[in-house]
Amino acid sequence: MPLEAVEARRLYRQVADQLRSLIDSGEYAVGSRLPTERELADQLKVSRPTVREALIALEVEGRVRIRVGSGIYVTEPADATPVPSAVIEGPFELLRAREFLESAIAEQAARVATKDDVARIDAALVAMENVDHPGEASMVHDRAFHIAIAGCLGNAVLVRVVGELFDQRLNPYFAQLAHYFENPSTWRTALSEHRAVRDAIAARRPMTAHDAMRDHLAHSQERFAQNFGAETSTGAPAVRSGAEPGKSKRPSNKQAKSGGGRRR
Repeated sequence: MPLEAVEARRLYRQVADQLRSLIDSGEYAVGSRLPTERELADQLKVSRPTVREALIALEVEGRVRIRVGSGIYVTEPADATPVPSAVIEGPFELLRAREFLESAIAEQAARVATKDDVARIDAALVAMENVDHPGEASMVHDRAFHIAIAGCLGNAVLVRVVGELFDQRLNPYFAQLAHYFENPSTWRTALSEHRAVRDAIAARRPMTAHDAMRDHLAHSQERFAQNFGAETSTGAPAVRSGAEPGKSKRPSNKQAKSGGGRRR
């Protein structure tokens, strides 16, 4: 029998699988609170964004419930159609890819954009300024802004790739993460970042446009990386009044060591 290529599982899936196994084994009982993001990241030797992607995956599956300001709690699994998680990129993975690609596109757009190109970018910005967020309409206009910039290069492949990457926001993991951290305030901040990109392109300043797009997508990652729960200076979660009861348990060294030895 011929050998088949081995596909490496995404790191956040490995973390999610390990936490799910601990839940299934009773290490974390229904109603109990998991360790904080910081504790899990330290024990598993991975980054906090990786832990966050894993927790979001488990919440979408109905295995945990995230209570902002309180912590992450184990829930009774519901009978539901499982999400095809093995083929879904994590939100931070997507944003990093967009940061790399769209920064280069914005740089080149500043070199070649015509007046009509800038007019299309402006139209998308005006639409973004006059829509409520979060909502479907705001995502449509946000997408149009990024597509308009890619369109400056006259390359249909780049336009398609930028659109497809943006559309990954529709996956359940990204949508769940956005549910916690996107609001009118973050939208206004993102709008100002979009204007900085537009202004650099219109002024034909390639490196400024590159840096403005890079900063916008890097700041998007930062906005999604805010802490889910209140943590003390020592990393322990602070429970608010009315929080769900339950004693959190820490994975043993043996349980944690399979989480990988690298951060991303």
